[in-house]
Amino acid sequence: MTSTAARSVSLAEALRRALRDALAEDPAVHLLGEDIGTLGGVFRITDGLAAEFGPERCADTPLAEAGILGTATGMAMYGLRPVVEMQFDAFAYPAFEQLVSHVARMRNRTRGAMPMPLTIRIPYGGGIGGVEHHSDSSEAYYMATPGLHVVTPATVADAYGLLRQAIASDDPVVFLEPKRLYWSKDTVDPDAPPLGRAVVRRPGTSATLITYGPSLPLCLAAAEEARGRGWDLGVVDLRTLVPFDDATVCAEVRRTGRAVVVHEAAGFAGPGAEIAARITERCFHHLAAPVLRVTGHDIPYPPPLLERHHLPDTARILDAVARLQWEE
Repeated sequence: MTSTAARSVSLAEALRRALRDALAEDPAVHLLGEDIGTLGGVFRITDGLAAEFGPERCADTPLAEAGILGTATGMAMYGLRPVVEMQFDAFAYPAFEQLVSHVARMRNRTRGAMPMPLTIRIPYGGGIGGVEHHSDSSEAYYMATPGLHVVTPATVADAYGLLRQAIASDDPVVFLEPKRLYWSKDTVDPDAPPLGRAVVRRPGTSATLITYGPSLPLCLAAAEEARGRGWDLGVVDLRTLVPFDDATVCAEVRRTGRAVVVHEAAGFAGPGAEIAARITERCFHHLAAPVLRVTGHDIPYPPPLLERHHLPDTARILDAVARLQWEE
């Protein structure tokens, strides 16, 4: 890894380094997206890459998401490793037909003969005062599409390591980037755990908070605040939603006997519903209380001045913990 000096960088810079290193090491890697060339992307993730590698390797595209993903699909079929950037979460919906009908099915359709090494980067989630179509948490759509890997880093180390792994994968990866964490800082670690592996960010004994992406710092803050109430809360960072790490999650829940799933996406048919079902099926006899969820509300994303009422916060998390049927 040529650019992983151990100094504090932002999550956005870690992603840029991952893209740069992938471009430098593999001529099959190509970047495509709206304004990713000269501008360097809306969040400047690709800043300077077009100047270094040329417009053929870091290509500005028309404002046509279905066309972008369709082009990338053909590139992957012919042996390249395209990395697509969708400017914002809800801007990716016009490309959903390509994703479901072609990208997710190609390896299965060809009995594994044709890999699909395609990475789709999507800034997602709220917390930055974005208007509608700029703050969606659409991970449930991708999780429910067989054939896709769904990845969402919450730390600088994972931003670099998971993106490198996604680009190297022969399966298509939807890589969800929590935009509210772009400016968080830490050191880059090229040896991040592999795709499909959850990480216990904080061990606990009273209950387990299960989360990912933009909600990880919130859960860590809630766990710290919970100490004053006599609760020792563990925090599991899923990192990869598909494939799902049942082993790590269930091991933690079996230890504590109580679990709360936290995410920004809507609660009804959201990621937490699947996670709660998996925990209940595998840990039923270890549970001291039902698995609870703290989620965004079941509404379209609200205007910026109202988003603080929509997104989970530490108070809602601790309220859920208080409802875990504690014995007096």
